[in-house]
Amino acid sequence: MTNKELADIMFPDVVHDVSYYENLYPERNLPEGAVVSRFAPSPTGFVHMGSLLAAFIASKVPKETNGVFYLRIEDTDGKRSVENGVQGIIDDLKNFDIEIDEGVISETEQKGAYGPYIQSERKEIYHTYAKHLVEEGLAYPCFCTQEEIDNMRKMQALNKERIGIYGSYAKCRFLTNEERIEKIKNGEPYIVRLKSPGDFNKKIVLNDLVRGKIEFPENDMDIVLIKSDGLPLYHFAHVIDDHLMRTTHVLRGEEWISSTPIHLQLFQVLGFQAPKYAHLGVIMKIDEDGTRRKLSKRKDPEAAVSFYHEQGIPVEAVKLYLMTIANSNFEGWWDQNPTLGIDDFKFDFKKMSLSGSLFDLEKLLNISRSYISRLTAIEVYEKALVWAREFDVEFASILEKYKDYSISILNIEREQKKPRKDFEAFSTIKKNIWYMYDEYFTGNLTYDFGKITDKEEIKAILSTYLNQYFNEKDDKETWFAKIKELSTKIGYCSDMKEYKLNPDAYKGSVADVSTVIRVATTTSSMTPDLYEILRLLGKDRIEKRFQKFI
Repeated sequence: MTNKELADIMFPDVVHDVSYYENLYPERNLPEGAVVSRFAPSPTGFVHMGSLLAAFIASKVPKETNGVFYLRIEDTDGKRSVENGVQGIIDDLKNFDIEIDEGVISETEQKGAYGPYIQSERKEIYHTYAKHLVEEGLAYPCFCTQEEIDNMRKMQALNKERIGIYGSYAKCRFLTNEERIEKIKNGEPYIVRLKSPGDFNKKIVLNDLVRGKIEFPENDMDIVLIKSDGLPLYHFAHVIDDHLMRTTHVLRGEEWISSTPIHLQLFQVLGFQAPKYAHLGVIMKIDEDGTRRKLSKRKDPEAAVSFYHEQGIPVEAVKLYLMTIANSNFEGWWDQNPTLGIDDFKFDFKKMSLSGSLFDLEKLLNISRSYISRLTAIEVYEKALVWAREFDVEFASILEKYKDYSISILNIEREQKKPRKDFEAFSTIKKNIWYMYDEYFTGNLTYDFGKITDKEEIKAILSTYLNQYFNEKDDKETWFAKIKELSTKIGYCSDMKEYKLNPDAYKGSVADVSTVIRVATTTSSMTPDLYEILRLLGKDRIEKRFQKFI
C-alpha cells in the first residue's frame, strides 16, 4: 500500500490539493518591506493588557510600512471558548482604536481575501495539508490510547527521560501502511502525528527580533497535527494560517519561545518560508510584599482592558503608556515632541525590554492626567459625556443640561502654560467639580475651614465679603485686591511675606480668609482658581451657599 492510498483512506472528503490553496491565497501585492502581522487570540474571555500590548504593536508596525494587520480567531479548542468571546475581543480592540485591515469584524462578518479568519471554519484546509504530509511520508495515523500514553510517560519519568512521543516511543510511526489501513477499516480511533525529521542532538537558531540569536535543540517529538475530532492542534493550524495569510511577522508572548522549534520544523516540512518572530516580555507586577509576578487576569482588575473603559481612562493615555512599555526611548521622545502623536513615533524592536515590563498603574494615571490636561475644554466635555452616557447617566444629563456652563468649568486653569492636572480619568471629573452644580450641592455637607474654626468668625467673614466687597464685574486683580482689603479690615495680614515674619501679630493671613470663602462655596479647600469659580457661580448662588452654611 502506498502513502497516497493511506492518505486517501484517512482523508476521503478532501477534494483539493495544496496547490489549490497556494493559488487561492497568492503572495500579497505590497510594497517591499511591508509588514503583514496579526492578532490571533482564542475566544476565552476578555483581552488582557499583555494581549493588548501585542495587538497594539502588531497594528503599529504594518501601519509604518504600508502593510496589513489582521484579526484571526483561533478557536480550535472548543472547551476554552466562552459565549460572546469573539465579539468581546472585537469590542475591546475597537474601544482602543486598534483598527484591523482584514479579519473578523463581528460574530457573523469577516473582511479580506485571505479568509476565513476563524480557524474552526478552515478545517478543510488543514486536512488538505495533513493529507499532503501523509502522502509525503511526513505524517502518520497514531492509534495509541490515552492509557497507553499515560503509562509511557510514567515510565519515562521513572527512567528520567524526556517526556513525549519520540524515537522508539513513537511506536505507531513504525507500522506498515497495510497495518494502518486495517486498523482504520476496523474503526480504531486515531489522531494524525508529524513524523518528525528532527535530531535532538542538533541545534537550530532563531534570530528573534527582540532577543537576537536563540539556540534550541531540534524538535524530535512526533507532535499531534490533527486531533480525534478532526480539528488541528494549535501548532499545525497557526503555521498553515500564517503561511496562507502571508504573515511576515509574528508577535507573541515569551511563553511561546519553547514552542518555536516545533513551529520552525513545521514550516520546513511543509516547504514554507517562516515569518520573523518577536517574542515579547510579559507584563509584571510587584505585590505589597515585594514579590514580582506576572500581571494576573484573576487577581488584578487592571489586567482587563475593560477596566480602563469603565474607569474612563482615555484610550490615548493607555496607548501612550503601552508605548512606554514597548519602547524604552518613547517617553523621552514624547517629552520632546508634545504636539506629535504615537503615529509619528518609529517603533523599534531592539528597544524592547527582554525581561518583561513592570506594570505601574500610577504612572499610567499620571500619563492620563497629563494627556487630559492637554485637551481643550470642549474635548474634555465631549469625551466625558460619552463616558457618562454609558456609566453615569445622571451625570450625563447634568452635562447635557448645562453644556456651555460645564465647558466653562472644565476650562478653569486650562488655557495656560502649565494647565491643571486634576482629572486622571473621565470618571473622576464628577468628584472634582460636583460642587459647581446646585443639583449636587444639597443635603448635609461637610466643611473643613482649616485654621479658622470659630463659626461666628466664619459667618462674619462671609457676610462682610458678600455685602461689602463682592462684585461680579470685578476683574481678577480688583477681586484679589478686595480680598486683601477685607483681610486687613478684620485683623488678618494681607501680605504673606509679612505674615511669615510676624505671624503672632495677626489673627491669620489672607490665605485663611480665602479658604473660608472657598470652603463655604465648594466645601473643599483644594479647588481650581477661586476667582473663576465665583465668577461662574454668580452672586445669587454664592449668597445661597453662604446662607446654607450659616
